[in-house]
Amino acid sequence: MASVDVAVFDAYGTLLDLNSAVARHAERVGPDWERLNTDWRTKQTEYIWVRSLAGPAQHRDFAVLTEESLRYVAKRHGIEDQALIADLHGAYGDLAAYSDAAPMLRELRERGIGRAILSNGTPAMLDQNVRAAGLTGLLDDLLSVEAVGVYKPDPRVYRLVTERYKVQPQRVAFLSSNPWDAFGAMCFGFRVFWVNRRGLPVEYGLDRTATVITGFAELPDLLT
Repeated sequence: MASVDVAVFDAYGTLLDLNSAVARHAERVGPDWERLNTDWRTKQTEYIWVRSLAGPAQHRDFAVLTEESLRYVAKRHGIEDQALIADLHGAYGDLAAYSDAAPMLRELRERGIGRAILSNGTPAMLDQNVRAAGLTGLLDDLLSVEAVGVYKPDPRVYRLVTERYKVQPQRVAFLSSNPWDAFGAMCFGFRVFWVNRRGLPVEYGLDRTATVITGFAELPDLLT
């Protein structure tokens, strides 16, 4: 495989462990905390797609939709404790990075490969998350969909990368744990790596159009 100029990462669920926010308060949430966590992510994703499809006038940033989706899901799960809801929302800004993220980013830096995040998150959220996860200094750019006012997988989002780095799509390695995001990036022309940590069933033909990896340890050798 030919080398690439830049490796671009989705943030939430790819570099950052989404389970870590709710897991921190699992005892307060109760035994159904994992289900709440899954429902929160599902509702959050639904909200971003509905807003995108409804048109530019209906855009709301990721911070707003993250809180709205949490409040809806909390109500569905019978959680009325406002302090707990606030703590869960606050924990989203303090997500842990996967343990193999920082070593991989250091290795890519040593090999001269650019490293960036392309995320649905707002610039402020991404800055906070990267600092809290201990990834400061390991990334060159934090690219947010707020620059174009629409969410992934709209091609205008992926174009932010080619415009920023002045490269053709095939010179970009794109990594995401979200199959729909990986598919969108593949359609744009990126060299896609689907990070399938949980061994989920294949969607969108990604076993044929992307490289499937279970973690980051093997990534540096795949890119150079």
